Amino acid sequence: MVLDLLVIGTAITLGPLHNSAFILLLSSRRGVRQGLAFLLSWLANLLAVIACVVLLTGGQPPARHSAPSTGVIAAKLAIGLVLVLYGAHRHRRPPHPHGPPRWTTRIDNASPTTAAGLAWLLQPWAMVGAGAATAVDANLSTLTDWLALTGYCLLATLSLIIMEMYTVWAPTTANARLNALRSWLEQHQEQLIVTLSLVVGLWLTARSIYELVA
Repeated sequence: MVLDLLVIGTAITLGPLHNSAFILLLSSRRGVRQGLAFLLSWLANLLAVIACVVLLTGGQPPARHSAPSTGVIAAKLAIGLVLVLYGAHRHRRPPHPHGPPRWTTRIDNASPTTAAGLAWLLQPWAMVGAGAATAVDANLSTLTDWLALTGYCLLATLSLIIMEMYTVWAPTTANARLNALRSWLEQHQEQLIVTLSLVVGLWLTARSIYELVA
């Protein structure tokens, strides 16, 4: 479980879409406040999903080879296959130029509530779902699994935490460097989406097949 959460959490935090949007928020008026609203909403979404899983399982993993256990593995396999197919589709489709989303022109006047809603919309829900399916195996009677779930949520939010803190500590330098990072993310957006989708998808698919036949 720990290794799966590490792979999924790393892929989530490296996603180009939410990182680009977050940098735009930080560059706007009241950027630190809007960035904080986005960050807290992002983290709250992850925690809420994990909390729902824990409530459903009671903090105890299903018995190995039981119907619930097999169903969870099948769900992870399905998510893995969807990610692989999505990554392959994005890789095969011809590149086409596209401008920034329309909402970016209104970012300066966005409220913290809008920033929080944007975090919800930009969350990579397929990967979040994979994290939730993995969290089913958590045994909350052990400290290790508590730490693993906490670490997963923090890892999936790590890029946002670093950029928020950087902007607070060195706003002038951070603005220039983060905008350069945003330009790079926009130029390599397709490659990043394809790579992350394929890596996580292939990982989940291979792990799920192994667990089904083992």
